Amino acid sequence: MEHMSRLDTACPRSLRSAAALGLVAALAVGCTGSDAGTTAAVGRAAVGTSPLPTVPPAQPPSQLTRAEVETAVGRLDDVVRDAMRRTGVPGVAVGVVHNDEVVYLKGFGLRNAGTKDRVGPDTVFQLASVSKPIASTVVAAAVGEKTVGWDDPVVDHSSGFALKDPWVTRHVTLADLFSHRSGLPDHAGDFLEDLGYDRSYILDHLRYEPLAPFRAHYAYTNFGLTEAAVATARAAGTSWEKLSADKVYRPLGMNSTSSSFADYEKADNKADLHVRTGDTWRAEHVRDADAQSPAGGASSTARDMTKWLRLQLGNGTFDGRQVVDADALEQTHVPHIVSQPPHSPAGRTGFYGLGWNVSYDDQGRLKLGHSGGFALGAATNVTLLPSEKLGIVVLTNGEPVGVPEAISETFLDTAQTGGPTVDWLKFLGPIFQQALQGEHSKVDYSKPPASPAPAKADSAYTGTYANDYYGPLTVSAQGDELTMQLGPKKQRFVLRHYDGDTFSYRTTGENAVGLSGVTFTVGSGGRADKVRVENLDTSGLGTFTRNDH
Repeated sequence: MEHMSRLDTACPRSLRSAAALGLVAALAVGCTGSDAGTTAAVGRAAVGTSPLPTVPPAQPPSQLTRAEVETAVGRLDDVVRDAMRRTGVPGVAVGVVHNDEVVYLKGFGLRNAGTKDRVGPDTVFQLASVSKPIASTVVAAAVGEKTVGWDDPVVDHSSGFALKDPWVTRHVTLADLFSHRSGLPDHAGDFLEDLGYDRSYILDHLRYEPLAPFRAHYAYTNFGLTEAAVATARAAGTSWEKLSADKVYRPLGMNSTSSSFADYEKADNKADLHVRTGDTWRAEHVRDADAQSPAGGASSTARDMTKWLRLQLGNGTFDGRQVVDADALEQTHVPHIVSQPPHSPAGRTGFYGLGWNVSYDDQGRLKLGHSGGFALGAATNVTLLPSEKLGIVVLTNGEPVGVPEAISETFLDTAQTGGPTVDWLKFLGPIFQQALQGEHSKVDYSKPPASPAPAKADSAYTGTYANDYYGPLTVSAQGDELTMQLGPKKQRFVLRHYDGDTFSYRTTGENAVGLSGVTFTVGSGGRADKVRVENLDTSGLGTFTRNDH
């Protein structure tokens, strides 16, 4: 887990995306501007002779006694129930591993609010971005078998892959994409997923995204990581879903774990997604994350996840067997990029490894963590102290409100100090609330001007507009309403007049931000030549050009 104090609240897009797509550390993404023109030059300077960092010094000896861990474990029931009582989150499952033993494994609450279906250790939850460190474990297995190398250029295994800068295309590696240092912008490709595009379309269209300096800029990208994972599977001659099962899930006996949404969907004992309205939690949404399966599409149980924790804490061994090569796995635990500089002289730097948030505590101990979350109704967390052989996983079926992180931090705090030093839920809750709400727009489209300029006739706006990235946009008049149609599923959005040639529409999907603006540019002929969709324009790709002249 990346501590919440590492927030950059000046970057509303990052705040919103982090809540939607589940990595708490993405809240810390800075607002560094992109300059594609300098990408190649900076990239060449940054490459050096080896993209991979050296392994850090040995860890300090264990500082926690079994009794201290047992004390923290003994209080976990109360910690979980308190978090559920204070937030109303319907269901929680928790597993703790210490010294290669599962010392705690329980489920609490309900799989679906309003039913009697109880959560247990074998209830299947969607993991959201906790899928990422699992994905890097799968790739580490392939690296150990020499199928791929972490510093292999992606194009070696995925010939059609391209980014905007040809030099970066030739040099970007699996490790670059797994550590979010490729130069792709924050959450590149996520809006395409919301519009219904599939994985191959999204990965193919990353080439249109503007790039920040290569290996010198951290920006959290689900589909960048997905490309690296899919390239690994291609090198192995199989699919990502099968590679995950063959290299990790089956060898560990993770029989209820899958990287396919269909497996989650057909599970009898599964937790549904829940969102909160006021104090009421309801199961309203379905989130099929297959397009970004390596980054956010895995599902698992608390019991299965403790097996994976044992593998991580055991340097790739499980029940005496070396399942994943130790050196290949260790590379996932090493800092590969600064994800957040310290905000004060006494602050600590936050790093990202390969699918992991990486940090070091006051004793110099390595701390690994990752959070996951769907704004549509899931929140998860895994946190490890490898030198203590201690790890905790918390799975919930409610939108991100800080519950899994608060449980994990309270547990580790109690093990190390005898009790929580902070009310973690009180501390984290408002930050998650801010992240979920985000800052939708500089304009409040729910409040039109008192005297808005009139719109032109519908015929000025209707027609088809083209965009290389998002595909066609069609504006139609239906009765007295204008509608906008987008995406392969031809999703329709009603356009409400706001002011002059600007309209609003209600966004939908994982990255919804309420009302957003649609502004037409009307030429001298009285018809719109262009239309800009504000919510889709975060990296400058949201303008569509009329092509039905």
